[in-house]
Amino acid sequence: MGYFDYLKEKNFLICIDSDGCAMDTMNSKHFNSFGPEFVKSYDLEEYREEALEYWNQINLFTKTRGINRFKGLAMAVREMSNRKGIKFDGLEEFENWVETAPQLSNPALLEKCQEKRNDCMERALLWSIHVNLSIVESQEEDMPFKNVKEAMEEMSKYADLTAVSSANGQAVESEWTKHGIKDCCRVLLCQEAGSKAYCIEKLLEKGYDKDKVLMVGDAPGDKKAALDNGVRFYPIIVDAEAFSWERLKNEASKKLFAGEFDDAYQEQLIKEFEVALGI
Repeated sequence: MGYFDYLKEKNFLICIDSDGCAMDTMNSKHFNSFGPEFVKSYDLEEYREEALEYWNQINLFTKTRGINRFKGLAMAVREMSNRKGIKFDGLEEFENWVETAPQLSNPALLEKCQEKRNDCMERALLWSIHVNLSIVESQEEDMPFKNVKEAMEEMSKYADLTAVSSANGQAVESEWTKHGIKDCCRVLLCQEAGSKAYCIEKLLEKGYDKDKVLMVGDAPGDKKAALDNGVRFYPIIVDAEAFSWERLKNEASKKLFAGEFDDAYQEQLIKEFEVALGI
């Protein structure tokens, strides 16, 4: 079965991001897996504290929160190169790949690495593999945010729900299954299915009206994927996740279903979201 092979059942569609949105995994994954593996893969132990601090700034606490893992990696490698004068062979080609490749995933990067030798890109591939292994090893601690399951169960009565995430598909499948939220969804669309914007575009081809589609996410990239496709965006606000999910269940989704999720309400939500991220 292909990534998008499911039949539209309801008039409404709600797309939901995973890490930092439905699952309280984003901080732990970056603190325990993404950042430390970055230090190891690029031999930055001498600058460990500074490298980890910058990694977390990129991926958690600024406007680039939720950036694709390979784009975040390219930014971090470039910054450490500039700060410390370290030369990473093949960095420019890696940066070009993350900006132009139609798909940013392990299989896509492996295919690129097989074309010719590139030390930076080979390190990136091994880094990504090691990140996935590290996440699997520590997965037992991962939990959905408070109010997620209740909100998804209620919304699934009126809308087709799908995961739309840039996280590794195996991890999302395991996490959402373990905590009983996969059953609320028609399909889980993850890193391997394409970008979030592409996934929403493909889902719209099933015949949903754009004013009946909502993207739920915690990062600027989620907002961009939604607005680029002309659909609504609902933010899960950092450090206010439980409140955000309760409001989604009791207010925002009801506005969507009643045709009352208007431009003024959207503007209010986006303003709250951007203030929280210091944008």
